[in-house]
Amino acid sequence: MRRRLAELRGPAVAPRPLDARALAALAANPGCKRRALLDGAGVDKGALASALGSPAPFGQSQFAFMRGNAFEARVKADGGTELMRLLYERLGGGGEPPREVRVPDLAAAGPEGRAARTALALREATEAAGWALLDHPMLALEVAGSPAYLEPDAVVVHPDGTWTVVEIKSFPMIDGSADAAKVGAAARQSAVYVLALERVAEVTDGARVGHRVLLVCPKDFSNLPAASVVDVRKQRAVTRRQLTRLTRVEEIAAALPEGATFDPERSPDELASAVESVAAAYAPECLSACELAFHCRARARAEGAVEALGRGVRGELGGLTTVAGVLAAASGKEGDPADPAVAALRRAAALRAEALEGRALCH
Repeated sequence: MRRRLAELRGPAVAPRPLDARALAALAANPGCKRRALLDGAGVDKGALASALGSPAPFGQSQFAFMRGNAFEARVKADGGTELMRLLYERLGGGGEPPREVRVPDLAAAGPEGRAARTALALREATEAAGWALLDHPMLALEVAGSPAYLEPDAVVVHPDGTWTVVEIKSFPMIDGSADAAKVGAAARQSAVYVLALERVAEVTDGARVGHRVLLVCPKDFSNLPAASVVDVRKQRAVTRRQLTRLTRVEEIAAALPEGATFDPERSPDELASAVESVAAAYAPECLSACELAFHCRARARAEGAVEALGRGVRGELGGLTTVAGVLAAASGKEGDPADPAVAALRRAAALRAEALEGRALCH
């Protein structure tokens, strides 16, 4: 299977690792076999989109990236003193923050080695019954039959065996609250880390993964850190259910035509043929979560697919799958009058015609 996925990427293309942000987006759209295959195979969707002629403006600016790294370094300075103060203030139950915090070395060769070293450090810290701060641990999670390696900003082990995910973001927390959309995205990302941690906790005596995540952001417009607690139980349940629904990568790959490849060195026509051979589930929400969204949107619009109008519209229209079919049903040229969607469309068209007629009479 690994050889087959390497063929799909291209012989000279290194696999692009899945991160928690990509997994959260994948879980939000489990019906998209295209994204499941491309992410599972480690295809660079940004390079693929550029080769197809539909580049997406994804990624942080260099300035934002440097600012985020500088803020994270400040939060974790001096052995994580400030981070532990914030965590203890929010989740420690009062009193003085811990003075002794172990910071284990998590260095190892490759993602598999780092994941094994992280699991060992988590078990040792839990057995020691003290405070421990794991800086950028590596976690493993199986997604659609393929392993994904995830790297949270930090995980804190409490003396009672609780493991808390720490997510450090560079967007501001103004007057104690941050942008709701950004906090929601951070919660979905953290839920993926919680799921991966639970795999290790299942084989660790006395361990329990906390469902409350510590979100650390700059306070107001300064570079000082502030923190809030985010409950991710809902996001965890949804993400777990959606990831379980994903079709296994090998099943999708087996249905591809002979010779199909996503190697960005191939011609645009070959790439377009390969991409179109895998079913997609486009929705406008994809524009903020997938590098191939602009290509999928262009195809959906060219085909007149109602998916381009949003999942809500698609759900209301039932068996009507194209804009042309919807307009024909509304005008009475096609469609079963007994179909609730067709009846609603015709009623809406009649009301619109009456409104336009009344407006014309007024003039």
